[in-house]
This record gives sequence, structure tokens and C-alpha cells, in this order.
Amino acid sequence: MDRAGADGRDGSGIGVVEPRTLTLALPPEGLALQRGGRLPRVEVAYETYGRLSAEKDNTVYICHALTGDAHVAGRHAPDDEKPGWWDEMVGPGKGIDTDYYHVVCANILGGCGGTTGPSSIHPATGRPYGSAFPPVTVTDMVRVQKLFLEQLGIARLAAVIGGSLGGMQVLEWSLRYPDCVDRCICIASGASLSPQALAFDLVARDAIMSDPGWAGGDYYGRDRRPDWGLAHARQIGHITYLSPEMMQRKFGRRKETPETGDGPAPHRFEIERYLRYQGRKLVERFDANAYLAITDAMDRYDLEEEFGTLEAAFASVRARFLVVALSSDWLFPPGQSMALAEGLLRAGKRVSCCRLQAPYGHDAFLLDVEHLSDAIRAFLPWVGRRGGGQPPAASERTAFERIAAMVPRGGRVVDLGCGNGDLLALLAERRGATGVGVDIDLDNVIAVLDRGHDALQGDIDEGLAWLPDGAYDCAVLSETLPVVRRPDAVLREMLRIAREGVVSFVDFGAWSYRVSIGLLGRIPREGQETAFPFTRADFTDLCRREGIRVLDMVRAAGGGSRRRGAERLIARIARGRDFRGNDASPRRSRRAPRAP
Repeated sequence: MDRAGADGRDGSGIGVVEPRTLTLALPPEGLALQRGGRLPRVEVAYETYGRLSAEKDNTVYICHALTGDAHVAGRHAPDDEKPGWWDEMVGPGKGIDTDYYHVVCANILGGCGGTTGPSSIHPATGRPYGSAFPPVTVTDMVRVQKLFLEQLGIARLAAVIGGSLGGMQVLEWSLRYPDCVDRCICIASGASLSPQALAFDLVARDAIMSDPGWAGGDYYGRDRRPDWGLAHARQIGHITYLSPEMMQRKFGRRKETPETGDGPAPHRFEIERYLRYQGRKLVERFDANAYLAITDAMDRYDLEEEFGTLEAAFASVRARFLVVALSSDWLFPPGQSMALAEGLLRAGKRVSCCRLQAPYGHDAFLLDVEHLSDAIRAFLPWVGRRGGGQPPAASERTAFERIAAMVPRGGRVVDLGCGNGDLLALLAERRGATGVGVDIDLDNVIAVLDRGHDALQGDIDEGLAWLPDGAYDCAVLSETLPVVRRPDAVLREMLRIAREGVVSFVDFGAWSYRVSIGLLGRIPREGQETAFPFTRADFTDLCRREGIRVLDMVRAAGGGSRRRGAERLIARIARGRDFRGNDASPRRSRRAPRAP
């Protein structure tokens, strides 16, 4: 098995890597493409990092974005100034750890990084394809990746990872080859491009095709190429990669200072200089026809158009998913990532989702990798602690065990306000329960992923409309009810998404609290973080008003680390005949397959 990175490693990570090329073994009629074309010969340029295991089960395939290539990490020579485009993510001890994983990335079909594309030589003519290159789709790209990996002897992937266009390829892997992928990580992507993103692509392609040097796509071998058009296409695209906040912080309205030192150049802004630089750099390494081919494939990608709904699209998916949204991304806004996660949940699939607070915009998954690296490392198999860390305190475990006794054995559970996953771990250990944790804190989400459970980052106070009706056997709310803004709405949501609920909270009606309030005139210190102090009577009154039945209620000492020694009430609840339903969410969710 070819590999790279084991030798020539320097202190910074991968070290020197060797690009490789493989010619696909195709039938005599060549490779049939989705839109009707055919390629008689396909070459694939690729790089690998780390060692393939004897069982061939540790391969992580990375799908690159629009103008990316196979050079993910390391350097092609010791004196290279610039490493691979994701060098901060891939390497020994990094988010995708090459001490554990065999990492592969290939240039996509239609590109210009060594894999067959418009600038490749047509075997029948001996000249570049140019305008004769057939249109390709994201499905074609992934099919070539599958054939390429099979030829390397790799039948199954531990994970497929990609951002932007790479995320669309990840989706395709999960749909077209569900038996070949264990885990999928889809970053800053979507089931289709938004109309705004389509508009930017259309203007960018017009810039290329209106350049006289384009010559209808047959500019190879000519004195003039469509460099002006490609540079402007890059400038247009790059505007969408940065957030408004980052552009203001990095450039603002600062004027460019000329080299003569005579003061600011009139009407020349720093942002103009930056965009021109980005345009020049792309012209030096990319082909205009490849830009046209790849953006066309990206624009045409639309899972809802093909399948009707995302739920239907994901029906055959078997891989576990991690969907990552970027807070300041306006090329693929966070809502598109959340729509993917919701579609997977409605299809009854295992999915985790997090939203990174990233100021860089769409490019953040390439530039700001600290939290993304932690999330990926935690989600991938084998590398994480998987249940490590400090066990819960004895008092906390006692309360958790009381909660566990109310959860159906082998049930599907959603833990709302799950913290670091201690309760989910206990439910799996004692009750054989499977489920997902929901928490607003990214560190908690990563901790839950690291223990092998699914986690969704979200604010309970904003509603749970993205969780399907009746998908779980039990919803748990441990120590969270008194700190939410709308306890009534949260209880209704619990019983919309689950058949029963278990609620644990500090009982401020207990005698110790009454004494403290009577003597000191204040709530004890361990209750100061509580927004709405609850007593047993408060809770039962709330349930009565909402038409909720209290099936069981027990007391337990201890609970969370913030309330050591406090007395807990743990209640099991269900819908009553006059249950008020969900009027807090922006829309009602239709019933979906039960979540795993």
C-alpha cells in the first residue's frame, strides 16, 4: 500500500509527502457520466498520510472544496514555504491523527490538480479536452473516488470528511454507498446552494466566459488565456468566504499605502488589494474551465429536488453523522447545516450537530480549526477517551441512579441539558439505553461525543422544533428546569418528542431551605444560580395547568456538582387527556421514524 508521511517527518507534523497518480481500470466503453457523457480514460491524483492497518479499517477519506486539491498536509519538498491546505488538522496528534488513521485525499473529477478534467489530454485527439469535456456532477466525483479506493484495495471507510463542496461529496458517499462508510463529517455545507450563492456563481462564470481569452473553452496552446475572468471569478467568490465582521476587522475602509510612501493612494482600499492578490494567486494554480465545470456541478446539486424531502434522501443512510455549522458563514448559513441534521433526525439516523462560533465566515473550517479539531477528534472512532475522565460524585450518582430507574430498559433517550454526558453514560451502562444529549455549551457537546454518544448543540429555551414528534421513549431534564425561561414550554416540548419524561430539580420547599430563608432571608448559596426556584407544589401545579400527569415522584439527596447536599425531587411525567401540546415552537413537527 502506498503511503506518505511516515518518512521525512519534521517536528511540525506530516513532513515531506509524495503526490501520486493512479489510472482507473475502466471497461472498454470508458466511464459513463450521470448527465450522459463518457470519459475513455480517468486518472486520479492523490496523496496518503499514515499507515493502512492490517484489517484495512482505519482509512479516513477527505473530500476537498471548490479550488482545493489532493495536497491536504505536509510539504512536497523540505524547502516548501506553504504546507497542504489542512495541515493544521491532519497529522500526528492533530484532529485527524495520522498515528491512528490512514488518511487519503484525491483531486476531484473535473479539477486541474492531476485528476482528469478539461485541461487533460483527450486520448482520441492528443489535445486538451477544453470545450469537449463532458459535464460532471457531484455524484460522478464520488463514483470516481469509490472506484479509486477500490483499486487501492480499500473497501470500507472509517470516515468521510469534507467542508463546503466537500460536504456535498460527504452527503453523496452516505447516500450512494451506505454500506461502505462508518462515519460522516459534513462541515459548512448543505443539500443545495441558496439562491444567493447561485447568483454569485453565475456572475463568476459570466466573468470567465466574457473574457475574450476564454475562446469558448479552447484556449489551451494560445497566447492569451482567460486570466482576467478567472481572477474576477475568484474575487467574487472570495467575498462570500469572509464574514462582514471579519472584513470590517481586517480591512475596514483603510486605504492602501503606495510603495513610494507619499501617502494613501486615491480610492485604493486595502480590501481591493487583498481581492486582487487572491485573484492572481488562483490564476497561478487553477484552470478556468475546471472552475466552470466544478461550480456547475455544485450549482446543480439538490437533494430535495432529487428525492422530494431530505428525510426521504437520508432513508438509506447507515453512517453516523456529525454536522458542523459555522456561525458567521453566509455562503452556507448555519440554517442549512441544521436542516441537514433535522433531515437525518427525521429519517431516524444517528446524528450529532454543533455550531462553531467562528468569526472568519465560510473559510473558518480552513483557518480557525481549534474547536473543529476537538470536535472531529472526539467524533472519530478509537482516538477519544471513550468514557474516561472523572466519575461523578457519589451523591450525584445516587440521583442519576434514581433517574435511571425511571427510564425504560433499552429505551431511546434524549437528555436535555446533558452536561458532559455523565447521565447518558450511566443510562447506557445500567439500562442499555441509547440516545442523544442536547446542550448549549460546545465543550459539553464535545465531551459527549468523546464518550461515544450523539450530541446536539442547541438552546432549549429556543424550542426543539428540529427534534421529531415521538422520536424517543423518554426525555430527561436533570437540574435544568429551574434555569430555563419557559418551564411550561420545555415540559410541553419534552412530551412532544418523547412518550414520557423524567424531571429532576432542587426542591426549594424542603425544610432546610425553609429554615435558611426564615433565618437568613435568602436562598442558600447552592440555589443562587436558579432563575425560578421550584418546590414540589410549584411543579405539580405547573403539570396540572399543562395537562401533564405525574406518574411517579421520589426524593434523592445530591445531584449535580453545583448542588451537593441539596434535596432533589425526581418525577416521571406523561401526557394527560387535556395536554396542551406545543405552542412554543415556531412550527409543529410532523411525526418521524423513532430516533436511534
